[in-house]
Amino acid sequence: MHHSRRQFLRATGISVALPWLDAFLPTQARGAGLAEAPRRMICICAPLGFYPESFFPKQAGQLDELSPYLDVLGEYRNEFTVISGLTGISGGHQAIDGFLTGIPGAGQPGIRNGISVDQFAAEQIGAQTRFPSLALSGEGLGLSWTRTGARVPAHHSPSKLFAEMFLEGQEHEVRAQMRNLEDGRSILDDVRDQARSLLTELGSDDRHKLDDYLTSVRELEQRLLIDEKWLRTPKPRVDVEPPRDITDRSDLIGRTRLLFDLAHLAVQTDSTRLITIMLAGATSVPPIPGVTQGHHDLSHHGKDPGKLAQLELIEVECMKVLSELVAKLKHSQEGGDSLLDRTMVYLGSNLGDASSHSNKNLPILLAGGGFRHGQHLAFDSQNPPPLCNLYVSMLQRLGIEVDSFNTGHGTLTGLDVSRS
Repeated sequence: MHHSRRQFLRATGISVALPWLDAFLPTQARGAGLAEAPRRMICICAPLGFYPESFFPKQAGQLDELSPYLDVLGEYRNEFTVISGLTGISGGHQAIDGFLTGIPGAGQPGIRNGISVDQFAAEQIGAQTRFPSLALSGEGLGLSWTRTGARVPAHHSPSKLFAEMFLEGQEHEVRAQMRNLEDGRSILDDVRDQARSLLTELGSDDRHKLDDYLTSVRELEQRLLIDEKWLRTPKPRVDVEPPRDITDRSDLIGRTRLLFDLAHLAVQTDSTRLITIMLAGATSVPPIPGVTQGHHDLSHHGKDPGKLAQLELIEVECMKVLSELVAKLKHSQEGGDSLLDRTMVYLGSNLGDASSHSNKNLPILLAGGGFRHGQHLAFDSQNPPPLCNLYVSMLQRLGIEVDSFNTGHGTLTGLDVSRS
């Protein structure tokens, strides 16, 4: 019997349109880690990097002498590790697409990206929270990628996300959402029945493809059931004023602070355990005293002393906002531990030197998460381990049993769990 392409796309088109197709919870991971204290991960990317000579300490090992940028975090020197020598994927600014995936060539034409570390983790532990993961961005585009290489849409309005996380909808809105969930399940039932009717008439390869598709439908049905559970669960209450969006795109520090504040609230209320944040890098002049040029222009400084002085003003302010986030997590308690002990805060960039578009010697800082910190891990930039080895270490700290992730095959040497 002949089946038209239009008929088959009627089924597959529904699956493409529905959310979370690539963030299903594997059956074998369901319930993993529930008996342990929850662990979390916040991944932050500064798309224009940081000036290396102001970011990295001069000496490897214990953080006895901090760099100008790390001095901003001096009070928490035993709460973070700074890492030098690691190399990202090539491609200049476009390499940002591979920042959390490590897929060679990501961002280049014809190259299919892979799953990002946060979405990989969401497949394992995402169902334990209302939001399997959160992608935030000061630029509009996010850092998260699905298993099929599609970018996960990012939240760029703090006020809307705050409402979604903490404000209860009206009764009629909740009923409408319930109807949508029920309609979703009825549509999936229809799609599944249509697809199964084709099985006996297809060749071996097509049957395998269709079986994979039906598996996706079943997993999506499970995701809908989880969504229904959270829809019936009251949202957490927070004693803070709802944020107001900053419409001035040049105010990268103010916009960053709003995103960091939301990240803190999200982990504090256990609304999610996986967050990615793309920082802004505006071409317009930020409202910082002493700065007269745009951040992007200053990052391409060509070693000009005047530009470097202004760039340092911007980047110091960025580190101050990071310090505020670390402080909030440090002083928030959960079950006898600080949130910082249970939350990895990963700051990095796809660029080691924005001025030359180099992807070598990436600026990387990892705070919290229960690792042994207070150190500078300096790797040979001519023969570094894969950046994804760091992601393997982070995934293991989340309680996910993996030995590899994309181009990483093993944990990052020297990054050990604290014994205390």
